[in-house]
Amino acid sequence: MTDPLKALLDAGVLNTSTFPENSRYYGVQVTTLELPGMESIAYLKRRLVPAPESYSIVREHTVVEGDRVDNLAAQYLGDPELYWRLCDANGVMRPDELTENVDDKVAVTLPEGVPGSSDV
Repeated sequence: MTDPLKALLDAGVLNTSTFPENSRYYGVQVTTLELPGMESIAYLKRRLVPAPESYSIVREHTVVEGDRVDNLAAQYLGDPELYWRLCDANGVMRPDELTENVDDKVAVTLPEGVPGSSDV
């Protein structure tokens, strides 16, 4: 007989994330690796970053001297810990890349999957 709770968890129907909602890992499934004769190893499934083109831009920020990505996230997204959304939307791996060059543009977008107009 199959355990119905385990079936729901395995199907990803229930969110078992231990990460807060503002984490880039929120909703990423935790699974285990089972090897014969060894203890189970828990790990996060891979998080695939969407292409920057899949985001709807709501505005652009022009970088000025002293800008920091966490401050931009606080200003535009209401939470400094959402800096990773700016990174994802602008296709950068290192957060500092967004603000290292004065006059560069940083796209501020809606969350992934939320449609909107791109009137920048």
